[in-house]
Amino acid sequence: MKILTVIGARPQFVKAATISRVIKNIEGITEVIVHTGQHFDANMSDIFFEEMEIPKPNYHFAINGLGHGAMTGQMLEKIEEVLLKEKPDWVLVYGDTNSTLAGALAASKLHINVAHVEAGLRSYNMRMPEEQNRILTDRISKVLFCPTEQAVKNLKNEGYENIDIQVLNVGDVMFDAATFYAKSSAKKSRLDKIQGEFALVTCHRAENTDDIDRLTSIVESLNEISKTVKIILPIHPRTKNIMKKNNLKFDFDTIEPVGYFDMVELLKNCRFVMTDSGGLQKEAYFFDKPCITMRDETEWVELVESRVNSLVGAKKEKILSNFKRIMREKIEFPKSLYGDAKSAEKIVHYLLDPVER
Repeated sequence: MKILTVIGARPQFVKAATISRVIKNIEGITEVIVHTGQHFDANMSDIFFEEMEIPKPNYHFAINGLGHGAMTGQMLEKIEEVLLKEKPDWVLVYGDTNSTLAGALAASKLHINVAHVEAGLRSYNMRMPEEQNRILTDRISKVLFCPTEQAVKNLKNEGYENIDIQVLNVGDVMFDAATFYAKSSAKKSRLDKIQGEFALVTCHRAENTDDIDRLTSIVESLNEISKTVKIILPIHPRTKNIMKKNNLKFDFDTIEPVGYFDMVELLKNCRFVMTDSGGLQKEAYFFDKPCITMRDETEWVELVESRVNSLVGAKKEKILSNFKRIMREKIEFPKSLYGDAKSAEKIVHYLLDPVER
């Protein structure tokens, strides 16, 4: 059997690495990896592949820095060429990027089975390109590997019980990855040991960076918080450029973007997390860290319902009040929200022996 995996962003590499580790230990499976190049990252060097134990991509397109239409269109064309050449049994796509949609669409049009990992997530904000990508990908897939029971419920509410698509809750492959790589992150991290208590912060989502009022409120909030607790913020180049253009400044030093092992070490050692990222909200939970999410909605509603994640938008007073709550209260973390760290095994075994519903 041949599986063709489409990836384009660093979080997808981490997920793909988790599944590739399972595939390489099973006879009779060939994996072909296609990297669209959607997110160019200097950390995607040979050493990164070696440390993550990821097979180097068989194809690399370097398609990035374009508008959504041009980027998705070029990916669709290139992936189709590879599919016609490789003739895989399955195309495996992850998450909600343009690479995800392009891979699923190219395969679907050629009548090749599509498996969507991290399916069924919804923010219900159709202005987000990610929401559009994940909804369209779900609809043209053959099997949907959901990370949570809520994701399964989302699909049920959309009528997927009446569609010939298999929906399975296998747990979250990022939990597999965090569990596995946490054992070696201290040795592989390039960061110096950070002394004392600190908050880990990221801010890069367009809804915040492209709205100067929201960004100003977030910057002012972080500057206020930095008076109480040290902040470690790996700053996204786009955020940095927008802040410079609008004369916004942090009252603390930021650091350059970090690699996966660096981020795991920061997560393991921080006091709490503040972010507008999707994945980092979950990773905070994996390491029992409270999270303040600077967005108006989240795909990970179970974290909010469990009160380990506070959804605060970009309002300064709400950000600061939740910061004070985290510093004051002891947060209890429920277990097993994202499976048993064996999601990758379940996915691969299903692809080997699909069960028709």
